[in-house]
This record gives sequence, structure tokens and C-alpha cells, in this order.
Amino acid sequence: MLNDIAGWIGNSQLREFSVWMLSNVPGLPPVLQTIHILAITAVMGSIVIVDLRVLGLAVPSQHINEMVVRLRYWTLGGVVFAFLSGIWFVLARPNRYFFNPVFQIKFSLLAPALLLTFIFYHLTSQSENYWSSTMRHKVIGKLLAFSSLLLWLGVVMAGRWVAYSEYLFWPE
Repeated sequence: MLNDIAGWIGNSQLREFSVWMLSNVPGLPPVLQTIHILAITAVMGSIVIVDLRVLGLAVPSQHINEMVVRLRYWTLGGVVFAFLSGIWFVLARPNRYFFNPVFQIKFSLLAPALLLTFIFYHLTSQSENYWSSTMRHKVIGKLLAFSSLLLWLGVVMAGRWVAYSEYLFWPE
């Protein structure tokens, strides 16, 4: 399936346009990378502080629901801008990314991280005191927060290591 997707992108006008843009618009690659890093910072900052709050490790005076309401747009905006800034590089060099084991790890962690985040935000919107209403909700909230922290840390680490996969998976 990855072969089909990479082949389709590799032979598409999208690839040609992305390569042309990245090659001919002065400064575009570092600008996109900067936007990508800032977007990741927004995602991580907003998610980590909520997760730490749920775990009881940060901002005990802040109600979880209030925090989620305030920070959800940073999370959503960060995800959107990370996608919009990163897709250019994937479209320009699909084989470099689709067949990179670290990139595959990144997206294997990203899918459940996003799912957990949006489930958490959805459940939070159900009730103002959802995460403190019962002991069961408190335990589930802490498990979700801890899992979220691990997944997002893995996403960021894998994302950083994508460019260095040849050092991690040395060819035989």
C-alpha cells in the first residue's frame, strides 16, 4: 500500500509543484520548517500542561475544564499548521518519508496520540467536572494523560530523528 501511495504521489503534479516551490521560492524550506517547529511547540505546550494538570503535577488551582477550553485551539491550530507545513516535504520526496522506518514510527505514534487527545477533549466537554466526578473518571483521566505524554514525546522524538534514520537503522 505504501508503494502505491508513494508511487502515486511520485508521479503526480502535487510532487512537481512541491519540488518547484521548495526549490524556487527563496527561503521557503526554512520558513516551513520554522512554522512546523512552532506548530509542534503549540501542540506540545497545550497538551503537556493539560496532561500534567490531570496528573496533579502542575497548576493545581486551574480547573481542568477551563484549561482544556482555553488551550484546545492551540492544540487544534498546532496540528493543522504542523500538517500544512510538513506536507510539502513529504509531497516533494515521498519515498524518503514513506519508506523511512522512523517516519513510520512517528505516524504510528501520532495516530493514537491524536485520537487520545480528541477523546480526552470530547469527554471533558461532556461535563464541567467530568475528570473529578468519580474515582473511575479520575483513574481513567490519569491513564489517558500519562499515555498521552508518552505518545506525544515519542512523536516529537521520532519526528526529530526522521532526518537521522540512517544512524539508527544502519544498512547491512
